[in-house]
Parts: sequence; C-alpha cells; structure tokens
Amino acid sequence: MLQKHGYRVLEAVNGREALELCETARHPIDLVLTDVVMPQMGGWEFASKLEAVRPGLKVLFMSGYTDGELVHHGVLDPGIAFVQKPVAPNVLAQKVRELLTGEQRLR
Repeated sequence: MLQKHGYRVLEAVNGREALELCETARHPIDLVLTDVVMPQMGGWEFASKLEAVRPGLKVLFMSGYTDGELVHHGVLDPGIAFVQKPVAPNVLAQKVRELLTGEQRLR
C-alpha cells in the first residue's frame, strides 16, 4: 500500500531482522513503521535499539490491541506516533506523510 503512494519500502518479518536491515542499509531511512507486538523482538524494544543505530529516526507504531493492552508497552505515552489496526490505506498514508513532513498530529 505504501509503495502505491510512492514510498520505497523495506520489509522485515520480525524486530531482529528489521534492526539488522536498519544497521546495514546503505541509503537513508526516513521512517520506520512497526507493529507493537512482533516475534523475537517487539516493536518497542526494536525502536529503543534502533535509536542507537539511527538516532532521531521517526517511528510509527501500529497495533490491533486495545488501549488497555497497549498501556504496558508504553505506546500510548504522549508524543508516540500510533495508528490502530485495522487502518484504512488512506489514513496510514496520511499519517506517514504527516510524520515525514513534521506535521504529525498525535492519534
């Protein structure tokens, strides 16, 4: 869906693979879209480790879990970019665009 909106997308099946991809990528990465819950390394842990590899990289979290389930993951903290699944393609594209242009509106 993001490719249809003109974005170049790198895909990973879990947090560890995504971190490795970010460590070895030879080109700029402008934004990371990560699920909160993933195998081997969750999105929150991934984003924390990513900060050491690519400081200041924008991260957009997504999840199908309810607000109550997300509280212990820290995703609902102020300033965290988040979209709830299922998310309509145009809503996701808009959120990505807002983050990339610095016009982010939280939730």
